[in-house]
Amino acid sequence: MCATIMTLKIVSWQTHKDKLLKVRLAVFVDEQGVPESEEIDDKDPEAIHVLAEDEQANPIATGRLTKDGRIGRMAVLESYRGKNIGFHILQKLIEEAKNTGFTQIRLSSQLHAIPFYEKAGFKRTGEIYDDCGIPHVDMVRGGN
Repeated sequence: MCATIMTLKIVSWQTHKDKLLKVRLAVFVDEQGVPESEEIDDKDPEAIHVLAEDEQANPIATGRLTKDGRIGRMAVLESYRGKNIGFHILQKLIEEAKNTGFTQIRLSSQLHAIPFYEKAGFKRTGEIYDDCGIPHVDMVRGGN
């Protein structure tokens, strides 16, 4: 595992909302201009969340798996990118999806992230569409 990460753990929205939002708001709202009202949704309380923290227990990355088998809200703080942290988050979410019984996992990828997800076995399944002003494409991993 990457030396930057002290912990990578499964957490709940109820107990770690502040830490999860610190990362997501910094990446999606502040950097990418996604409206905060679009970033937080009713799937968060029931989702499985993965949180990465540095050695001082500061949140540095996150992602979630929703009850319908979709991975999303993958976010790594800018100063921690390029250190394989996102890869570890994604692998943990894939593992959790398998443990939950999903044989197929879906996600919506920003265009620049397509190669990242392809390396983890995801394949493009649709055309490019707009989500909050950012081009995305649907991707899937696993059987039907």
